Amino acid sequence: MSTMKQLRRTHISALLAGALLMSMGVTAQAQSFPSKPLTIIVPYPPGGTADLLARAVGIKLGERLGQPVIVENKAGAGTAIGARYVADVTPDGYTLLLGTVSSHAINPAMTKVGYDPVRDFVPVAPLASIPFVLVANPASPYNTLSDLIGAAQKAPGAISYASAGPGTSNHLAAEMLGNSAKVKLLHIPYRGSAPALADVLAGHVPVMFDLQSTAVPNIRQGKLKPLAVTSARRSSLLPDVPTVAESGLKDYEVSAWFALFAPARTPQPVQHRLDTELAAVMQSPDIKQRLHDMGADPDERSIAQFKTYVQEEARKYSLVVRTAGLGQ
Repeated sequence: MSTMKQLRRTHISALLAGALLMSMGVTAQAQSFPSKPLTIIVPYPPGGTADLLARAVGIKLGERLGQPVIVENKAGAGTAIGARYVADVTPDGYTLLLGTVSSHAINPAMTKVGYDPVRDFVPVAPLASIPFVLVANPASPYNTLSDLIGAAQKAPGAISYASAGPGTSNHLAAEMLGNSAKVKLLHIPYRGSAPALADVLAGHVPVMFDLQSTAVPNIRQGKLKPLAVTSARRSSLLPDVPTVAESGLKDYEVSAWFALFAPARTPQPVQHRLDTELAAVMQSPDIKQRLHDMGADPDERSIAQFKTYVQEEARKYSLVVRTAGLGQ
């Protein structure tokens, strides 16, 4: 055998041995995972929906993994600070992000966030979603979505709607509605959903998209009337209210969704362990009750389906932000 052939075989053997050792290292890492506490980064202040959901899920996940799960709030820059932090950490499964439609679709479309919502993360568990409800003041003449669209067609730009501010979920939900129905509505932005809702309740603005969690109590008390829900299917809390899609705007879907993400390049066995344990967590009666109390629906998509969904959400919001003339 020639010296060249011997060198080539030696080189190939070394490469195979290296690959084997690397594979064994990843397998050993996954088998020993977790050997220390995990951290869930919430890119919002304490006390909000994302924070409460992360803490409830974290307790149950810790019980199943046999390690504490710490929730750490890193708010700021519209979720970019917390998301960017997780995108940059060691991809070993010990640091996760409570990601939302804001961190993975809206904020990246609005500004330079310093991370790619698709390439820099892998979803390990879709958790839940909260649809919006298109609500109207009871004194308004609109009883259905068709009523509102018909009126807007007759008077372009004359019918106003309230939102939590430019680029917020309920603002963009209305922009999508206008684009789909080919009507022009007048945007009245507020500094948060609470003051926006207060003016709809008072009759100063006729309609808005409000999260189901805050809309349902007012609907049940007769303070608001629901025109449509924004989810793909009817809400279990409002079974008699049609979806926007049912009302004539095919494929329309908007929700505030929540999921756990790991940094890209997290070992596949670690991802699988997290996925398996979190799937069991989301089936627990305690978590199901917590979601119900929050007005949220469990997200039952598979990881593959949810990964595709995140990509579609990023594209959808990028388009609506550009069409509305928002962002940078």
